[in-house]
Amino acid sequence: MSTKTRAVTKQKSTPLKEQPLTRKARGPGLKKSGPRIFAPTAVSASPIITLLTDFGNADYFVGAVKGAILTINPAARIVDITHEIPAHDVEQAAFTLLAACASFPPGTIHVGVVDPGVGSARRSILVRSRQQYFVGPDNGIFSYVCELSGDNPEVFHLNKEVYFRQPVSQTFNGRDVFAPVAGSLSTGLKPEQLGTRVADYIHLPSITPEVSPGGEINGRIINIDRFGNCVTNITQAELPSAMIAAGARLKIRGQVVKSFRKFFAEDTGSRDQLFGIWGSAGFLEIAAANKSAARILKAKRGDMVVASAKNLRM
Repeated sequence: MSTKTRAVTKQKSTPLKEQPLTRKARGPGLKKSGPRIFAPTAVSASPIITLLTDFGNADYFVGAVKGAILTINPAARIVDITHEIPAHDVEQAAFTLLAACASFPPGTIHVGVVDPGVGSARRSILVRSRQQYFVGPDNGIFSYVCELSGDNPEVFHLNKEVYFRQPVSQTFNGRDVFAPVAGSLSTGLKPEQLGTRVADYIHLPSITPEVSPGGEINGRIINIDRFGNCVTNITQAELPSAMIAAGARLKIRGQVVKSFRKFFAEDTGSRDQLFGIWGSAGFLEIAAANKSAARILKAKRGDMVVASAKNLRM
């Protein structure tokens, strides 16, 4: 560990304080009727640091990242979200982080490392949003979190190398840049001390579905979970209960889904194999009882899902 890095560990540990969010939002805001963001007001004096990567668990990578964090802050509380993101799959990582972050308290520091551009000119960034912090590459991994944040995300280019592990490997920024920055942030350093505020960041295609003037919702599958449930980007903001009651239908891969359930084992009297259900992340899912809907539909992420209803004035 370099002399510069050792100097960081001697700083007095102070509670991480949330700074006021005053900047103009860089992405589309959360609709008022969209998924709720639960945000308790108390910020822990010892913030949680989460890890989300595509590293898997067979190699030394995850352990090395944790070691780099603990070198800066031996009292850090580290939580693994997952290390099983498919290799280089930034979109999968973006959805998983969006679905998970709402379960964590204010002050949580999320380290997201799915980084096919490591060593290139892509920036390393820190995002302050949702009363939480997100540290990782500027490749779109935080764009869903920011788009549906409901606040004005602040983005910082991490360019203060004194807070990096030295020497910095061009193939392992997770250990040498993002982990030390997260550790330093957890000791009380402010984002302004770790980087320079910037006015832009990389966006993935919008997670918000398009709604036509006639009320037709043009969505897509954004995730397929291990049970084969097809998670769409449609929320109750676009598909309210009145529209379902009016006879909403979902069209996907040439098939029509017209049954909806409140829970997987609900007996609705319908013999339809496929049904719609609101998932725990707040998005509409297409599911099949004790079977893989994705396998039945031969569906993949990105497939279009069109929702419409008869006799409903939008």
